[in-house]
Amino acid sequence: MNQKRQKRIAVINDFSGFGRCSLTVSIPIISAMGIQCCAIPTAVFSNHTGYDDYFFDDYTDKMKYYYSKWEKLGLRFDGIYTGFLGSERQVDIVRDFISRFSDADTRIIVDPVMGDDGRTYATLTHGLCRRLGALVRHSDIITPNLTEACILTGIPYSENLTDVSSLLKIAGKLVSLGSNNIVITGINQGNDISNFIYTRNGNYEMYSMPLSGSRRAGTGDVFASVIAADAVNGVLLHDSVKKAAAFVAKAITASDEMNIPPQDGICFELFMKELF
Repeated sequence: MNQKRQKRIAVINDFSGFGRCSLTVSIPIISAMGIQCCAIPTAVFSNHTGYDDYFFDDYTDKMKYYYSKWEKLGLRFDGIYTGFLGSERQVDIVRDFISRFSDADTRIIVDPVMGDDGRTYATLTHGLCRRLGALVRHSDIITPNLTEACILTGIPYSENLTDVSSLLKIAGKLVSLGSNNIVITGINQGNDISNFIYTRNGNYEMYSMPLSGSRRAGTGDVFASVIAADAVNGVLLHDSVKKAAAFVAKAITASDEMNIPPQDGICFELFMKELF
């Protein structure tokens, strides 16, 4: 394939050498879907922070020097996908990157990694939350879980916010932040797991499927990587959500059957051919 004609996505996330998350998930998945994946590391980890011990190297001071070389190459991207950002400064760097490397046709996908199960991550400060809300303004698609959707909108989290009426209220507030398409992910509804899709024109859909197994690290990164690649490939969002959810579910089931430890993520590699 001619590289000049091949679509490109810049993925801004941390690099975890072990544990199947962040860039080590996005690079193979986006590549398998026919798109050149161009990585910008925000930090380097030996393994993700779900393990008791890990090596960590912050990349914040190097990020602008890193992509300044891309600017000299005249690169532009069909998609820009952001994952975990650990500080206000990193969010500002990402906003600068978007202004330099995108145009009217670039799809911006923001996965606002902030917390889960009603709890925020240790790195989330009030200032970082505010900056991430500003980053949402640049996005075409955001993929928060229910906790993150509540944080962004200022709605107190509750496990009971899973009915359509509550989700419509949350999604409407998310749209008011500036994004065009909302996917609230991983909504626990008893024996089902659901994803709620909402668009700026008020259309919505709840896509549900049976719970497939244990909770595992990295599933959000797998899900959002499929969404990002499909967005650049022109796939309709509701079709993309169904594909991503089914892909994650199948990999969770296989990982449970193989007795893979939950912190080791999901064995998505076994099903990559289904993404072509």
